[in-house]
Amino acid sequence: MKIIFMGTPDFSVGTLKALIEAGHEIVLAVTQPDKPKGRGGKMQFPPVKEAAMEYQIPVFQPKKVRDPDCIEELRKYQADIMVVIAFGQILPAEILKMTPYGCVNVHASLLPKYRGAAPIQWAVINGEKVSGVTTMQMDEGLDTGDMLLKTEVVLDEKETGGSLHDKLSEAGAKLCVRTLKALEEKTLKPEAQGESPTEYARMLDKSLGNIDWNQSAIEIERLIRGLTPWPSAYTDWDGKVMKIWEARVIAGQEPQEIPGTVVGVDKDGFCVQTGQGLLKVLALQIPGKKRMEAGPFLRGYPIKPGTILVRSRIEQ
Repeated sequence: MKIIFMGTPDFSVGTLKALIEAGHEIVLAVTQPDKPKGRGGKMQFPPVKEAAMEYQIPVFQPKKVRDPDCIEELRKYQADIMVVIAFGQILPAEILKMTPYGCVNVHASLLPKYRGAAPIQWAVINGEKVSGVTTMQMDEGLDTGDMLLKTEVVLDEKETGGSLHDKLSEAGAKLCVRTLKALEEKTLKPEAQGESPTEYARMLDKSLGNIDWNQSAIEIERLIRGLTPWPSAYTDWDGKVMKIWEARVIAGQEPQEIPGTVVGVDKDGFCVQTGQGLLKVLALQIPGKKRMEAGPFLRGYPIKPGTILVRSRIEQ
């Protein structure tokens, strides 16, 4: 097939490469504009642009893909289909209906669950045992089009947002190739979506990681894993932002101390009282330092029982 590929982050790159390896012709890669990064403000290419340049694929970076000039530019390529994966802009009807096979989206959840911008992280935060990828025939709604194919991925007990991202990226690449083959062979039976059983998987922001110690140890531990590696979960310790990278649920009893109180310290970490149960902190980071295991950290920065961790007033 002649494909216009639309995507932006790392998650999209595996699918782009899989389509090329499967023998499809990527006639154009459409991605978000370059953005400045770091203190120097050096412009950085989106990962899809970098991959497209590696394969000598033309790149188009419209600020607003719904602008008439942009729509006409896409029309010039006379593609058979558009493949969309984490592109970052809403497509108008003119684009959705432009090609014979329309627009197929690769979405990182088992639709209709977790429609929205951050399905991967919310699956971990909410304690899902199974996630997956769905290919979908796009319509004008937000992740509401007819489902084409699905593949499931079982979450590990210590699954993080980052590790699940990688698993679903690989699964999505394979599923997209299968979907296009089935479309060509006319063997697909599109399935309409019902109502979503989960809330809209809203975009992540840094404030989401500000730990509320009144929540249960189970909820906080899932939050930590879901927000690893970004935007991370954090708390206030002695006026400093302490990122917590790894923790373990110790018990489920009712609180004996004020939530946020350090109730025990040993060579491997320290236990914090939550709204229900104890949470043992195993890996962390403070400003100006690298991520550390809690044991070595405690040898340099003693934390005593009775120390109280609170919600941070500083954005990490």
